[in-house]
Amino acid sequence: MHIFAKITGIKYTPFLCRKLNTFDFRNLSKALSKEATFILEVNSKDRIAVSWWVSAKRTRSYPYARVYDSLEFSGKKVTIIPIVKDEGFQGDRDFLQWDTVSLMSLLGVYVIISCYKNAKKSSRYKNKITNQRYDISHIKSEINKLFSYQSDALHWNLEQIDNVGKIGEKALEAYRNISKDTGVKMHSVESAQKRIKELLKGRENFMSLSRDLAQKAQQREIVTIQPKEKLSGTKAAITIKNYLGGNYYFTSDEVEIDGDNIRLIESKHSKGNKLPSIGDIKDGLVKMILFANLEEVNIAGKTYNSIPVLKLTSGGKNKIDSLKESEKETIKLLKKESAINGFEIVLS
Repeated sequence: MHIFAKITGIKYTPFLCRKLNTFDFRNLSKALSKEATFILEVNSKDRIAVSWWVSAKRTRSYPYARVYDSLEFSGKKVTIIPIVKDEGFQGDRDFLQWDTVSLMSLLGVYVIISCYKNAKKSSRYKNKITNQRYDISHIKSEINKLFSYQSDALHWNLEQIDNVGKIGEKALEAYRNISKDTGVKMHSVESAQKRIKELLKGRENFMSLSRDLAQKAQQREIVTIQPKEKLSGTKAAITIKNYLGGNYYFTSDEVEIDGDNIRLIESKHSKGNKLPSIGDIKDGLVKMILFANLEEVNIAGKTYNSIPVLKLTSGGKNKIDSLKESEKETIKLLKKESAINGFEIVLS
C-alpha cells in the first residue's frame, strides 16, 4: 500500500521530554561526553537546546528520542549529526541522508553537519575504532553563527547542505589520521570519495542521491518485519510532500482502513518488559508528530481522514496493571500528550 500526504506546518506539544541539564559554552566537550541532550548557555541571555547523533543513520542509538527531548525548549533547538561515521573495517559506515535533514527542518530543529575528529582503537576488534569524538572547534564556530542567525531552521539547514562537500573531505582526512594513529584499517576510501564527489556537485544532487537511497530503504522496510515488531495490520509506504514540494519517505508499521478513516499505526514492542523502552516510545512519538500533522491523505486518488496511533505491545508475562510507579507516570503523560495532539495510544 502506498499513501501520499502533505505537511504545511507542525503543531505539537510534547510532555515526555526529560529535564535537561545546563552547561556553559566553554564546557561543550564535557557536555557532549555526558549528555545526549542538554541546554548550552553562552551568557544569561543566549541559550540553546542541543542534541547529537552517534551516527548519521537514524536507526542507531535513538537519535529521534534525543531530538524529542529538546522540543519542549522555547528557544532555538539544534542537533549535531556526523556527515559520515566509519567504525573501521569490521564495523559499520553510515552516511548522512537528505531526508534526515528535511525531517529536522519540519520539526524546526537546526542541524549542524559535522564530523568526528578523534577515536580510540577497540580492545575487542583488530579493525574497529571506538569512543569517537566530534570536532569541537567546528561545532563551536557553527553555534556562534547560529546565535546571530535570523532565518528559520529550513534555510539554515539548506545552507548546511551547501557545505557538505567541505565537511565530507574534512571527515575523510580525519579518518585517515585516525587510521594512522590507531593502526585500524578503515572502509574503502575510494567508495567514500565517490559519495563525497556526489555531495560536492551541490545540494540538488545530494538531495536526489539521498532520496533514491531513502526510497530503496523504504521499500526494504515495507517487506521486512523486524523480530521485535508485533504486527496485525498491513504495512504501508508514506510519501510526504512539504510546502516546498520536496518529497520524503516513511513507512507505517500497520494501516487499518474503515470507511473514510485510515489508522496510521506506529508499533513499538518489548519482548520481556511490560513497556517498550522510553527511547523506543520517544522514537515513536516523533512519528506521531509527523502523522498528527498530515493533510490531504490519499490512496489511489481517494482522500481519507487519518488517525495516528502509537501502539505499545509487550511479550512480558506481567499484566499492564502491574506497572511500576514510573511506568504508570509515563502512561499518564503519554495519554495527556495523545489527547492534546490528536493521536491514539494502544496498549497491549
